[in-house]
Amino acid sequence: MSLPIYSYGHQVLKKRAKPIDQQYPNLSELIDQMWITMEKAQGVGLAAPQIGKSIRLFIVDTRPLYLLNDRSEIHNQMELKSFHQTFINPTMIKEEGDLWSYNEGCLSIPTIRENVKRKNRITIKYLDDDFKQHNKSFKGLLARVIQHEYDHIEGILFTDLLSPLKKRLLRGKLSDIQIGKCEVDYPMQFVS
Repeated sequence: MSLPIYSYGHQVLKKRAKPIDQQYPNLSELIDQMWITMEKAQGVGLAAPQIGKSIRLFIVDTRPLYLLNDRSEIHNQMELKSFHQTFINPTMIKEEGDLWSYNEGCLSIPTIRENVKRKNRITIKYLDDDFKQHNKSFKGLLARVIQHEYDHIEGILFTDLLSPLKKRLLRGKLSDIQIGKCEVDYPMQFVS
């Protein structure tokens, strides 16, 4: 079952999410629903706050990025081709390397895409959907997707990383999204 994605303006998107344990109610079913929701919305990542759950959980599937982009320009192309991962209770260990700009979008902020600067390498500790612990490093586009989703569980949206001028220029569009004045082809939960 596909779940509605919460739009810009919902308070759950601005809160730091809480850790969960294996006893979280219907966790396996929730993760399955998140995969279905993300696929139907044609996303490459989805965090639990985006479906109204303030918990430290997100999923990433970069296979669509591999298929849609010029492979000669993609960092970590082989990882992108097959990366499909659940992240539970992740902790960012470090973000390092050069800042680089890339055009990002978000399922909670449809119709808006902007260049965002991020570090090009990360190390993150997380549990998979079997609650097995991992401590891994990623770089390039894969690191960026993970950083974007990690920001969601920290209560940060990609628009928060833009310059004050760019934020002012987007204010009207963001207000429209908040109340549902935007066209999307997936279910959304708007503020009003």
